[in-house]
Amino acid sequence: MKYTADENGYYGEFGGAWIPEMMYTNILELKTRYLEIIESESFISEFDSLMKDYVGRPSPLYYAPRLSEHFQSKIYLKREDLNHTGSHKLNNTIGQILLAQTLGKKRIIAETGAGQHGLATATVCALKGLKCVVYMGALDVKRQEPNVRKMKMLGAEVVPVYSGNMTLKDATNEAMRDWINNPEDTHYIIGSVVGPHPYPDMVARFQSVISRETRFQLAEKTGSELPDRVFACVGGGSNAAGAFYHFLDDPSVELIGVEAAGMGVHTHETAATLAVGSTGVLHAARTILMQNADGQITEPYSISAGLDYPGIGPLHAHLFKTGRARYLNATDEETLNAALQLTQLEGIIPALESAHALAALPKAGLKPEDVNVVCLSGRGDKDMQTYLDHFGY
Repeated sequence: MKYTADENGYYGEFGGAWIPEMMYTNILELKTRYLEIIESESFISEFDSLMKDYVGRPSPLYYAPRLSEHFQSKIYLKREDLNHTGSHKLNNTIGQILLAQTLGKKRIIAETGAGQHGLATATVCALKGLKCVVYMGALDVKRQEPNVRKMKMLGAEVVPVYSGNMTLKDATNEAMRDWINNPEDTHYIIGSVVGPHPYPDMVARFQSVISRETRFQLAEKTGSELPDRVFACVGGGSNAAGAFYHFLDDPSVELIGVEAAGMGVHTHETAATLAVGSTGVLHAARTILMQNADGQITEPYSISAGLDYPGIGPLHAHLFKTGRARYLNATDEETLNAALQLTQLEGIIPALESAHALAALPKAGLKPEDVNVVCLSGRGDKDMQTYLDHFGY
């Protein structure tokens, strides 16, 4: 079974570039040049240098002793929360900013939900001296205020989006409209493994540093490169794609993605695409998405601003359809409790997104001899008000 994209950007039946004619020029340039650029010696040299000296990689693989004792199984945390800007998002924006520079682009746009991708984009634009515009749902602007302030301090223009549910989907729509209108000088840094080819493949390649490091770090700590399970939260699915990437061809490794159930998959307040969705086209890719009988997108809900996306990346749709990965989900309540548990057992406050992955630990059938890796995709600074409001501290 093939788990990487083919030359047309398809993972099995999912993917492709279902684009309007107005976007054709933008996508054609990327599609014809991205591999040549990112596989060049000069690109790899600068990318690796920035990963080490600017992002702070490799991120630690931390054995969590008290969490392991609680679940009676060995649990390692891949500490993407310790990267500069506080999440895995910088792995991708570093790669895409170098690509944009090579293509001669002077203006960068991005969409963001939790603000971590917007922050990472604003950061690399400041680093490289490029104009930055970040589209963000108006609801997310309110609930992720610390990241909004950081983006502005870095020199980015943050544009609130008031259409639809005023969240990530709507921000993505506006960013795509901008890119269609400004194809010559603008590069759109998509933050997840979603959208038209080549974005899902390109973002997965940049994020694959997570699983590449995990393999050699596990070998050092356990004597084997292969864990029994890898857990990661899934909205569009970039941290999960990166955490799974170098284990895809190792069938002994169980891959577990965790979606946001919100108030529950049997309510209308959920973002668990694979539990309630069906096949269709979203943001120019064939995938699985939340839609009604008429094919209209259903508005998602999650307490986590980074996971309330009404679809899933085509790679994940393929992994789900073929059974290569298992997808669980966690409610808001389960997620908040998992976040508090990690905080009080290990002294690590996770992002709400990452806490979804932690919330799946009691659902996965862990055994004492198992080695489990959880991708801790981000830190909880941006979510402190939500935590404070819920727990009453």
